[in-house]
Amino acid sequence: MADGHRAAYVAFDRFPSTKGSAVHIRHMAAELFDRYGGGLLCVLGGGGLPSYQREGDVEIVRFDAVVPNWLDRAEAFSAWVADRLAAHRDTLEVCHVRDPWGALPALSLGRRLVYEANGLPSIELPYTWPLAAPSTLAKIADLERECLLKADAVVVPSQVIARTVTARGVAAERVHLVPNGADPVPADVPRPPDAPGRYLIYVGALQPWQGIDVLLRAFARLADLSDLSLVICSSVAPSRSRALRRLAERLGLTGRVHWQHTLPHAEVAAWLAHAELSVAPLTASPRNLDQGCSPIKVWESMAAGTAVVASDLPVIREVLGEHGRLVPPDRPAELARAVRVLLEYPDLCADLGRQAREHVENGYTWTHARTRLAAVYHGLDLR
Repeated sequence: MADGHRAAYVAFDRFPSTKGSAVHIRHMAAELFDRYGGGLLCVLGGGGLPSYQREGDVEIVRFDAVVPNWLDRAEAFSAWVADRLAAHRDTLEVCHVRDPWGALPALSLGRRLVYEANGLPSIELPYTWPLAAPSTLAKIADLERECLLKADAVVVPSQVIARTVTARGVAAERVHLVPNGADPVPADVPRPPDAPGRYLIYVGALQPWQGIDVLLRAFARLADLSDLSLVICSSVAPSRSRALRRLAERLGLTGRVHWQHTLPHAEVAAWLAHAELSVAPLTASPRNLDQGCSPIKVWESMAAGTAVVASDLPVIREVLGEHGRLVPPDRPAELARAVRVLLEYPDLCADLGRQAREHVENGYTWTHARTRLAAVYHGLDLR
């Protein structure tokens, strides 16, 4: 065990992983640890990841206890984090957390707290655990509110979730906007060897709120474009795609949809760069309307110079603006029409891709995100 750390980053997420949240954690934690000379990273483990790892001045500890019930696991994680933070009681100055399970043990130590509200369990949980009782969700919302109100700073990736946390009582001056970002993809990135000739691409997880079913139904309406494929780069295991694969078969898309699972992040960039279009068909659900998490899939598509067609939701308008095509959510026919128009006007499509890439380069790389986060830490240090 190293000498006591000055900073800790706590996330109830597996790290590393192929999900966008892991990309975000990597950059945000790096900024924290660069500022405070290293630190302690407390995350979820499993999947063969070591329970302890040392990378220079950073210690990575992973919670890998098998606790089937989600809420029981969250509570066990919180207790485990408390033990890990207690070992640094004499030196710890700031804790950066992503959820109430990490916030509670940090607050119990009385350290400065940066609460990064990328998502709120009270909004997320009904989608991952549909049988959650309303009383349970209300208790979680109360816990979130307590942690947010006691935090020294609340970091949000979008104005959408900024409005949500201020509606819960957080003073606007303590809410800091740090949008997600992406690193521009080199223009000469090689084409993936197994890529189909012409393809649309979706990147991300496969939960219902992602709208993959809408995308499949839209793609079925493009059956006349026989040389066009759809590539789904999923961040989760093949077993999680079974229902969607069955839907693709029922829609007559066998052979036209290509599934890629848990690709290394660097490989996903190449798939994006060589796609005709990138599609983000998010649904108009409370999960996307109330918490709007600044989708990394959209940022990375823009950074690859690939035109984006996405659902017209407040958070997507915030990210994509005029640098892509917005369509009403949950409407396969509208989505198919927008894709068809851009394919029929390749110069317009290429222009949108170039504009999107320039937009990222001019203010929304991960370097820009880290600079904004550094300003939050600087404000804490001045208090």
